[in-house]
Amino acid sequence: RRFLATKEQFHAYLRARGEPGAQAGGSGEEEVVKEEEEEEDGSWQSEPPAKRARSEDLSQDGENREDAGAEEKEPLERKRARGQNKSRPCMKPTRYEQSRLCPSVTQGCAEKCYFGPRCRFLHDVSEYMATKPTDLGRSCVLFETFGKCIYGVTCRFAQAHLGDGFQNVVNTDLAKQWEGKLPVKNNLSKDLQHQLRKRKFSFKKADEYLRGLAKPHRDGGKGGKATGCSTEEQEASNCATPQEGLGDSPECAVLPEQGEDPKPDALQSPSPIKTAGPVTDEDIIKLRSCEKKKLEIQGKLYLAPLTTCGNLPFRRICKRFGADVTCGEMAVCTNLLQGQSSEWALLKRHHTEDIFGVQLEGAFPDAMTKCAELLNQTIEVDFVDINVGCPIDLVYKKGGGCALMTRSNKFEQIVRGMNLVLDVPLTVKIRTGVQEKINMAHKIIPKIREWGASMVTLHGRSREQRYTRGADWDYIAECAKIASPMPLFGNGDILSYEDANRAMQMGVSGIMIARQVPVGALIKPWLFTEIKEQRHWDISSSERFDILKDFTNYGLEHWGSDTQGVEKTRKFLLEWLSFLCRYIPVGLLEHLPQKINERPPYYMGRDYLETLMASQNVDNWIKISELLLGPVPTSFTFLPKHKANSYR
Repeated sequence: RRFLATKEQFHAYLRARGEPGAQAGGSGEEEVVKEEEEEEDGSWQSEPPAKRARSEDLSQDGENREDAGAEEKEPLERKRARGQNKSRPCMKPTRYEQSRLCPSVTQGCAEKCYFGPRCRFLHDVSEYMATKPTDLGRSCVLFETFGKCIYGVTCRFAQAHLGDGFQNVVNTDLAKQWEGKLPVKNNLSKDLQHQLRKRKFSFKKADEYLRGLAKPHRDGGKGGKATGCSTEEQEASNCATPQEGLGDSPECAVLPEQGEDPKPDALQSPSPIKTAGPVTDEDIIKLRSCEKKKLEIQGKLYLAPLTTCGNLPFRRICKRFGADVTCGEMAVCTNLLQGQSSEWALLKRHHTEDIFGVQLEGAFPDAMTKCAELLNQTIEVDFVDINVGCPIDLVYKKGGGCALMTRSNKFEQIVRGMNLVLDVPLTVKIRTGVQEKINMAHKIIPKIREWGASMVTLHGRSREQRYTRGADWDYIAECAKIASPMPLFGNGDILSYEDANRAMQMGVSGIMIARQVPVGALIKPWLFTEIKEQRHWDISSSERFDILKDFTNYGLEHWGSDTQGVEKTRKFLLEWLSFLCRYIPVGLLEHLPQKINERPPYYMGRDYLETLMASQNVDNWIKISELLLGPVPTSFTFLPKHKANSYR
């Protein structure tokens, strides 16, 4: 109880930057009045519009609402800020960097600028350096890691690698160690993007499967059902006729010799993937379904795909703390088929992610099957996951996410089609159902197993529950028995090693650490270490700050160390801090462990930094980002993606 504080004491302590005497409650009524004035003046940018409107209504009509009685008052008290802040401010590069250097100058080929005299960027390095913001530090993470910083003079840590005449210095020995190596895989090439935009990419297997869906059945039906027999029968037929289909895959296409005009089919085939090493049978002959590699991750810790926050730098943090399996953020298949760079960025894989998968979202078999074939030919993954658990309206109303659980015909076509064109295992993530008290998963799981999926992950809540209430682990245990021998991973309410132990006793094959309220992996990335070592880690504020430092370095390495990369790193850091602030230090808890849906009162940390990290005020999150990435640009604003994270 000695750590408990009032709201006024908490904010007064942070304003005083942890000076002695501030913890006792500040300097009386003046500090409280001053704090209220500051909140009135500056808190509008940190609170969502829906919440501001609700607070104004409560303040203006307070007397009327008191007289209205308890019946009208109760729904207002229960109403909470939900959903996304769709109208939140967006910081564009032009707002924090007026004069930008042309990329051709940074890359050392200014004479090859595509726009020539029409280029709107600067080409004079001296002019750019005169207006460039001051450097943020003396050491550049890119230069120290790879021996060369590709951002040159635009790097915000350029003093670490700039020589005379603004020349970019290169550490030759370190650069040679990375020569020919790709720290990040699954990049979108310009050639592939051009093929997708011009619709010249060949989807031979997907088109063949979709043509089969359009054919009428022998019984006189109109079609639409997933054609073909069961998975076991398909495997038997494939194994019995190995001669059929040889050379059908795009990898076996014969390229025209020099001097010959390329045929139209050759133009439509994807560009060959550069490989290294000896040629094996797998390079020439396509794998049959019975020869697919099995997904053996039973008993491993699985970091779920987390939208916005589950980016590559965050996955590297979780991987370092013991996550065995990682998965990219949910990618929309239609955007991937259009060659959108922002969507393809969600598929990137760091070389330290040894078991990595991607998650796709879509509502129709044509787009999903084509997307699966596209990824099967162009990127390196260990499995592909279908998102049948997304509850948001934007996805659900289009027939994707949870809606597929009620569209069994389309669901079957998607699973069978993707399983046909993929060489890697196919997994599915579902919820208990759509409505709160009507469970559907136990009926769907046997069908998913029959359709050919290698694994199912079950989130123990329905769509209507979203991320509220407790996960139904008894129901997950029933579904695990029904799914056997297919592995089933459980998901929901894992925040400590005791929670993980109880989940594993339910008979599941493994557990997924994902997005809850509050979130398991996002508020405690060291949760994987606690589970593996079977202990509660009373991690100090300095250790947590070091984790944020590592995330910042990973972000600068991934998004860039120029001004644009720094601000993108800051954006994702602030999104993470909106969840990270919900962590309650183990040494302050009255009882262990912290429960997943508990919201603490205001409390003082054991030092200033621990108190600052516990703040739910956006301004204090920005302070933490400034400790790592320097001062924010002028007129900087930030609002979390989710309204539930925007309260004080």
